[in-house]
Amino acid sequence: MLFRGLTRGALGGVLGLALLATSAAAQEPDRIFDKSTVWRPLTPNDKLVVYGIDDPVVAGVACHYTQPEKGGIKGTLGLAEDVSDISLACRQVGPVSFKEKFKQGEVVFSERRSLIFKSMQIVRGCDAKRNTLIYMVYSDKVIQGSPKNSTSTVPLMPWGTEAPPKCGDFVR
Repeated sequence: MLFRGLTRGALGGVLGLALLATSAAAQEPDRIFDKSTVWRPLTPNDKLVVYGIDDPVVAGVACHYTQPEKGGIKGTLGLAEDVSDISLACRQVGPVSFKEKFKQGEVVFSERRSLIFKSMQIVRGCDAKRNTLIYMVYSDKVIQGSPKNSTSTVPLMPWGTEAPPKCGDFVR
């Protein structure tokens, strides 16, 4: 059985990540472009791929992230474990409005990075003192975490004549 060697806690973590990934991944990222990094003669190349997403709770904010994707036979079959090197940039792209209140560190987007054990997550927070949204991307593993991460900030600025909302007013 696939889960035989896992402890109850690890199994619970796997199931929790699966549920989290399902709920947070309701939005499919837009694939913007890719650049090959390793040429493979008979199978797809390894690539760096740039994706774009809109914050589902904060209208007027978009994030772009770049992540490596494995090619080869394992990558083609979806069996390769992608590395945790992911970069992130988020910007205000229009007038900002909050659709609902959010918790500090709430997941904005999540996706699996391997068959079972690894996922990539983008989370959001608010620096109320500076009226700045903070986005962090990181990769985690059920068994062993990954310290690789990237952070991007979005200072909330006026858009046209509209004053920006205070992000602190929308933190639960």
